[in-house]
Amino acid sequence: MLNDIINIAKEAGGVIREGFGKKNQIEFKTNETNLVTEVDKASEKLIIDFVARKYPSHGILAEEGGAIKHGSEYLWIIDPLDGTTNFAHGLPVFSVSIGLQKNKETIAGVVYDVMFDVVYSAEKGSGSFANHNKMSVSTNDIIGRSVLATGFPYNVFDNPDNLLEKFTAMTRLARGVRRLGSAALDLCYLAKGVFDGYWEMNLNPWDICAGILLVEEAGGMVTDFNNQQIDMYTKKILATNGRIHQQMLDILQKYE
Repeated sequence: MLNDIINIAKEAGGVIREGFGKKNQIEFKTNETNLVTEVDKASEKLIIDFVARKYPSHGILAEEGGAIKHGSEYLWIIDPLDGTTNFAHGLPVFSVSIGLQKNKETIAGVVYDVMFDVVYSAEKGSGSFANHNKMSVSTNDIIGRSVLATGFPYNVFDNPDNLLEKFTAMTRLARGVRRLGSAALDLCYLAKGVFDGYWEMNLNPWDICAGILLVEEAGGMVTDFNNQQIDMYTKKILATNGRIHQQMLDILQKYE
């Protein structure tokens, strides 16, 4: 099944790559910062059609198509194009993210970095890999030497949950804070040891399901802002190499 996920993610990536840099029809979902293109929809249709054909009894939760439930113990969580704004503006930082759950536990996850042609994959209990090379989180234990990543929700202008105060505090303490525009890729870079920590709010299951498994299988730690166990429906996510987790928690909790 993991090989199937990898293959369909790469096939969907081919659809996205073909559409990149071309004039795509853009629609707005909740506001003018929340975009969807026909390429998002084409990628999602390709993946859903594959699952329906190969695994017709499995459930599906996908960003653009909503929930398709069959009462199965298996559930596919699909983001057909994570980083749509980047894609629409010609910035080559976006991905396909697919997580697979069995009885509500994530057992496999794949994030495909489309433009760099890197497959990030993990199977529960078997480690995390980037194009078959095993990944491990960083060993840095000092936040002042850390490079962090974050993202902003579509209602950033309302500054929910003191979002901007948290960002400012992290920026003052860390070596650097990056915002890639793809939560799935943020988590991959954390699993790979490029980033030391990552936090974000108001995400959806398809944004983080695969990425959480990738981080955990690479030796990292993922919780909410209260250091409680996280699931894919949690709206506040903190993922780190484990060594700076408490330092980031202290900052986040200060501005809750």
